[in-house]
This record gives sequence, C-alpha cells and structure tokens, in this order.
Amino acid sequence: MMLQALIFDLDGVITDTAHLHFIAWRSVAAELGIQIDEEVNQSLKGISRMASLERILQVGGKTELFSETEKLAIAARKNERYVELLSSLGPASILPGIAPLLDELKSRGVGIGLASASLNAPGILQALGLAALFDYCADASRIAHSKPDPEIFLAACAGLGATPQRCIGVEDAQAGIAAINASGMVSIGIGATLSDANLRLNSTEELTWRRIAGLMDLTDTATSVRR
Repeated sequence: MMLQALIFDLDGVITDTAHLHFIAWRSVAAELGIQIDEEVNQSLKGISRMASLERILQVGGKTELFSETEKLAIAARKNERYVELLSSLGPASILPGIAPLLDELKSRGVGIGLASASLNAPGILQALGLAALFDYCADASRIAHSKPDPEIFLAACAGLGATPQRCIGVEDAQAGIAAINASGMVSIGIGATLSDANLRLNSTEELTWRRIAGLMDLTDTATSVRR
C-alpha cells in the first residue's frame, strides 16, 4: 500500500514549545489566583486554547466566574505572552531526527501535512525554517471539534488530497492518538506512556523512514489477512 502522506502534530513532534505554553499559562493563571503545575500542563497537551483555559479554570474552581467575553480576553492575553516567548525558537529547536525525515519524505514524493491545534503553527514553522517543506497545514481556526475528535486530521488529509487509510499520523498526546485512530489513519505515538498507537516510539530520533515503511507494510498485510 503506497503511503500518500505523513501528517504531524506540532508540539512534542516537530518542536517542543510545551514549556513556553506552560510559562504563559502559569503567568495568566496566577493573575486569576490559580496555581498550575506540570501535571496540569501535561493535561493540556493536544487540546485547543479555549479548552485549555476551561481546564485551568476547573482546576482553580472558577469555571462559572467569567463570561465568554472575559474568557476570550484571558485566552488572548495568554497567547500574547506565548507569542513573545516564540522569539526564542529557531532551527536548533527542531526535535532530533525530524529535519532529515522531512527531507526524505520530500525526496520520495510523500505528502507532508500538519494537524496542530495551535493557531500559531504557521509562524512556528517559519521560525523553525520548515514552512516550505509542508504541503498543507490544517487551519486550526476552522476546526470545530478538538482532539480526540478526528476533524483536524481529516481536514489535513482532504487538504493534501489523500485517503486517510493511506496516511500516517504522528502524535505525542493520547488525545491525538485517539483522533488519528478515529480518522482511519495509521498512528505513531511519540512517548513512553502512550497507548493504542499502531507504533509507539520513545523519541523522535526513532522516527525513521525505515520504520515508517515497515509499519505500512505490516498494516497492509494485516488488512489483507482480515479481508
């Protein structure tokens, strides 16, 4: 089965901006009288900005204290601080193994897509020097349902003109793995604690073309046997 496209999440897969999100959210949360720690930060992986804010307000027991307009203002304040922190990103911030893999995919004519909940994703790819390598980035502002809903991965497939069953999605969050699986794509999980991925790797260094090609061969064989 010919692989049409690889579709990546951004944070934790292409680069790691989770610590920047944490700094920005912690600052805004403190202004609201809410203390958040790394455990809370981990629970924000893969979900949208507004969903992250709702979770933080829930942690602080303040879900009902703010109107929707006030919540939008809080989220905008967080994003302003996050964008300021993004100035520290550059090519050195690309996670190990990702740059050569993208070059390999390009040379083989495999489509490259992005399915990130981050509204800042295009700017981050520019800062990393990777924007030209991506054939399509799903527009998070047009996605109605956050991961684990498969909407953003299906949107990326559609934008690439690819069939989900002939694509692989790469994620580092459990909600993302669930979204990939629900889309009908083959899933690769980056992280020791993830479950339900077709292939789980400990780090992006292990994400090689050889493993990807082998995964598609195994998946194709398994599909043939089931038929």
